[in-house]
Amino acid sequence: MNDMKLWEKGSIKMPFINIPVLDIKKCQPETWKAIACLLQIKPCHSKSRGSIICKSDCVEILKKCGDLSKFPEGHMAESICELLSPTNDLETCIPLDTYLRPSTLGNIVEDVTHPCNPNPCAANELCEVNRKGCQPDEPCLPYFCVQGCKLGEASDFIVRQDTLIQVPSSSGEFGCYKICTCSQSGLLENCMEMHCVDHQKSCIVEGQRKSHGTSFKIDCNVCSCFAGNLTCSTRQCLNEYSSDDERHKSTGLPCNCEDEFVPMCGQNGRTYPSVCIARCVGLQDNQLEFGSCISKDPCKSNPCLKNQRCIPKPQVCLTSFEKFGCNQYECVPRQFSCGDQLRDPVCDTDNIEYANLCALHQKGKSVSYKGPCQSFCKSVDLVCGHNGETYSNVCAAYSDRVAVDYNGPCLAVGVLSDYIYQGECASVTCPHLSTTGYKPVTPPGACCPLYAGMLRVLYDKEKLDIFARVNNKHPITVLEILNKIRLHVSVPQCDVFGYFSIESEIVILIIPIEACNKEAEKIESLINSDSPALASHVPLSALIAAQVEVSFRISSSCSQVMSALDLLFWSFVVTFLATQCNT
Repeated sequence: MNDMKLWEKGSIKMPFINIPVLDIKKCQPETWKAIACLLQIKPCHSKSRGSIICKSDCVEILKKCGDLSKFPEGHMAESICELLSPTNDLETCIPLDTYLRPSTLGNIVEDVTHPCNPNPCAANELCEVNRKGCQPDEPCLPYFCVQGCKLGEASDFIVRQDTLIQVPSSSGEFGCYKICTCSQSGLLENCMEMHCVDHQKSCIVEGQRKSHGTSFKIDCNVCSCFAGNLTCSTRQCLNEYSSDDERHKSTGLPCNCEDEFVPMCGQNGRTYPSVCIARCVGLQDNQLEFGSCISKDPCKSNPCLKNQRCIPKPQVCLTSFEKFGCNQYECVPRQFSCGDQLRDPVCDTDNIEYANLCALHQKGKSVSYKGPCQSFCKSVDLVCGHNGETYSNVCAAYSDRVAVDYNGPCLAVGVLSDYIYQGECASVTCPHLSTTGYKPVTPPGACCPLYAGMLRVLYDKEKLDIFARVNNKHPITVLEILNKIRLHVSVPQCDVFGYFSIESEIVILIIPIEACNKEAEKIESLINSDSPALASHVPLSALIAAQVEVSFRISSSCSQVMSALDLLFWSFVVTFLATQCNT
């Protein structure tokens, strides 16, 4: 409003030039209002970094409403805009048409909230979205206030207690960092200086120099240059220019492996669809075992001490398992009393709920899934997760942060190219999705589409190995990454799932409502811009490049977004998630 009042006087004063304009109350007033707004409000476009309008919009508005007779000598609309808005690149400018055309959203049908904005917590506390649900007779708020540490005396940025934090080195040298612990005292302690990142090192790709921090494509593969190290996805590339012979010979799978499903368990805890694909990603035959990982009994050989109990703990490790291992079990003390244990409900294979793991194991029972027992998971209805594992029921998959691909045991791996037919997936019956409203996404390696904001993320394995070494040689897992990302999703109606793909990318799914698309775009922007909001959190600072794909709207009618079956299914998902405890 203040900008509009100033401009109505007939001149827009800039530090290096004054732009005379006609009466903006009569000449394109809606456009001027849009300009005033977007210069003050953070843009909605996920890739925008600054707050300037695009050059083409600048030229158009000055040609129509600029007072040409009073322009500074030697200047026209184009030359003025060259000074103010020199680009039409959507990563650095904001197009006006977004703010001038009617919204396609129609009537709002989703209750979207941001309980931590504005921040309701004290100055030394961190606000986190409540995803645990509520216990009877307890006050229930949509957020938690947890103790944290500031990243410096002048900083308002809070990090969680008892977590590892990456901060700039005490030397102040650019590219140098240290890893600290946020202690119970509210201070960063036990700091350890890390190797400096050489931002001057570049990568040579096909004869061209790529500077540190840049992401680019080689054919269909996404690559990132980080301190001279080149990291790329390993996708099989076909495009519209590929010959019929190339398409006929290609399976769309890594290393052009046969489209078959003969599961092999790798020592990293990931089940691969075939020995060919496992070898393709670098595993040796002695690092593979026939069958899926989740079907193995890691406690069969009694790996724990006599006074300990062996508990299966399936996990997929992103760090080098040769250095840090990737045990699929944990050893816990045998306890005679569980009285001092916090409530962290679990459900056994008989659908009986216990207050915590300790109470369940005292009864000699086996875990079905973490979280309160759900009536809809009483029967054994096998489901196939996106990670290629067969789960006993949908609740068991969700407690591992894995979304369901289809009902029944895993039978096939989805092809990974838009130019290849679905192959073995043709034998799979996919869950029903609405044919109107949204265009779904199909996660890599999955057979069935779903509504989600999907991220495909590259990571720096060497950096994760450094973090594992600092953290008492504990391997870093996919679940750990997903739980950390979950803290950065501010809409409580959205939740995070994911898996490690057969192309060695971390796939993150944020579902189920439309607002989750924006959350996915936000996470992509934080990763690609190396934002301190993510980079300060170990191990998220090892995420170096992300690509987002969202379920976009193809109908303007909100009433047709989901069928009754879709709404029923997702209401079940949200109900389940609301009762899950954050482990």
